[in-house]
Amino acid sequence: MKIDKKTDVLLIVDFQNDFITGSLAVPEAEKLIPIINKCIKKFSIVIVSRDSHKENHPSFIPQGGPWPDHCVQNTYGAEIHPSIFFPKNTKVATIFKGFNQEAYSAFDRTTLDVMLKVMGTKRLFICGLATDYCVKATTIDATNKTMTEVFLLSDGVKAVNLNDGDGVNALGKIRYAGAKLITIADLKE
Repeated sequence: MKIDKKTDVLLIVDFQNDFITGSLAVPEAEKLIPIINKCIKKFSIVIVSRDSHKENHPSFIPQGGPWPDHCVQNTYGAEIHPSIFFPKNTKVATIFKGFNQEAYSAFDRTTLDVMLKVMGTKRLFICGLATDYCVKATTIDATNKTMTEVFLLSDGVKAVNLNDGDGVNALGKIRYAGAKLITIADLKE
């Protein structure tokens, strides 16, 4: 599949320190670094979604939520992993989500759908973390909220798998929603 550098967009979901080596690390997330860097080189337009929580966020365990403190604004854990490299000519935009409540989808209370429309996006390619939470919600929303073709890079995601099979089940739901599952080997420049 040949990438159109003018109308194809790569969306990297929540590839942040807390999800890789921090308080909410996804198993084997570090193995995605070379894959995501390889993907970035194939696109000229990249959007990065980032969890961005205030302190004492309602999704945190001390406030009765299900998750440990993570991606707190202005902390190392909230930053994109330092091994991710954006070539000089890559246009990079960032979408912040989850300020006051949990938001798994990068479309939840953001302007991502408008941004994609304004950019003239025809195909959206998604990778990142975690398959069974933010990647699943974002990809399903992309199929419902945009007029683009949606592709999930299945070798560019990892699952939390709180329950055995959560990642596999998420891929099934993503496919059922209309997204196409491909691998980085399917991308040609």
